[in-house]
Amino acid sequence: MQLLLGFLLAILIAYLAYRAHSLNKSGAIAATVTGTIIFGIGGWQWAILLLTFFITSSALSRAFKKRKQGLDEKFSKGHERDAGQVFGNGGIATAFAALHFFFPNELWPWLGFAAALAAVNADTWATELGVLNPNPPRMITNLRKVVEKGTSGGISLTGTLASLIGSALIAFLASLLTDNWSIFPLITFSGLAGSLFDSLLGGTVQAMYYCPTDKRNRETSAPHLRHTDRPHPRLEVAR
Repeated sequence: MQLLLGFLLAILIAYLAYRAHSLNKSGAIAATVTGTIIFGIGGWQWAILLLTFFITSSALSRAFKKRKQGLDEKFSKGHERDAGQVFGNGGIATAFAALHFFFPNELWPWLGFAAALAAVNADTWATELGVLNPNPPRMITNLRKVVEKGTSGGISLTGTLASLIGSALIAFLASLLTDNWSIFPLITFSGLAGSLFDSLLGGTVQAMYYCPTDKRNRETSAPHLRHTDRPHPRLEVAR
């Protein structure tokens, strides 16, 4: 019965997100799959953490839209998530929710689930709020190198603080829901570390692609752009 209720709740949320243009069709289908597992196996406590990530990240993606418009055009990611982004953000958390079915009395699936969501929430907050930093960011692999706002691998004080707060929010809820405050620092700093590691990957494996349609260079991890665009000959290797 709980799995059926989880499925119905996941469909409802995915549909609302699709209508709000937070998800495209493939993203809505992927959200239904992940939501069914998390809501149906984990229950309402697990659902709260997932919804907190999704709602806050979607809200931040839409906030300060005018100030981020130029960045959205160059660093093409957008606020409408597809299946790859949904599974990329929620895949690990979903796996821990599934493991909870086999280990219902163990704490570690909850810790893994919360830490995974803390990491993606931290990364999203850093991305969405870091671009508002008045000074340009610096490359995580070379802090003396100043880069454009929105560049993968670029970090700033504002973005790092936003990352910490985003991670702490998930950690706070995970601790509150279990009445176990000893896990708060573990989840918080695990989420922050995950976000910084994602920045490290962005600074070492992200590529710049040339879009023949609008004749501009775009840095992206979106599969639809990778399949249709060709790498810029001088920017084929990430910074």
